[in-house]
Amino acid sequence: MTDDLNSFLACRPATAERPLLGLTVLLVEDSRFASEAVRLLCLRSGARIRRADCLRSAHRHLATYRPNVVVVDMGLPDGSGADLIRHIKAAGPGSPAVIGLSGDPGMMAEAMAAGADAFMEKPLDSLVAFQARVLSVLPPDVRPAGVRPMNDDKVSPDPLALRDDLNHVAEVLAAGPDGAVLGYVAQFLAGVARSAHDGDLESAASALGGKTTPSPAAISHLTGIVQARLAAASGF
Repeated sequence: MTDDLNSFLACRPATAERPLLGLTVLLVEDSRFASEAVRLLCLRSGARIRRADCLRSAHRHLATYRPNVVVVDMGLPDGSGADLIRHIKAAGPGSPAVIGLSGDPGMMAEAMAAGADAFMEKPLDSLVAFQARVLSVLPPDVRPAGVRPMNDDKVSPDPLALRDDLNHVAEVLAAGPDGAVLGYVAQFLAGVARSAHDGDLESAASALGGKTTPSPAAISHLTGIVQARLAAASGF
């Protein structure tokens, strides 16, 4: 039934309300909160979405099927998104379009140098901006003729996804991670905070990530903010 439905949708023409109808987007993103935002954007746009939360999972997806567009977060738990972008583009003509993604606008240069066709900055909440960016990287023979994004609605991800991300960070911090893991946690949390429009959390995470050897006080400060956010979200 699912395959029949997908085949049916793929044959339907895109519309102004659903300009990505028939397309498949592979999202490579470790944050559940950011992933939920992209899921809603794809749903509203007519696109099918698949998700990988790390490089290893992304390679499994790509070995099984070929999406039209791959959205790659630049910071992943098992490596850099730039490596995945280079791998995809090494396939040459016919490879999927690739869009780099990060909460750090400074990562745009790295994404484009790796071969990305475009870059998107978190938070992702604008429907018209998401649709326009995806349409811009599609080849002419795939891009729907005459379709232009119309609706500039904003999406609001489920707060339960944000709580899951914060719980994950709290567990990692409680385990006393080393410098390399702390660097990843700081990058991950800064992106989550940016997606959640939480300036204080983003500042604390960014400050931790900018230090080669974070002080115990800085780690304790960030842990305290994370715990406070979890306490505030306990009612979800």
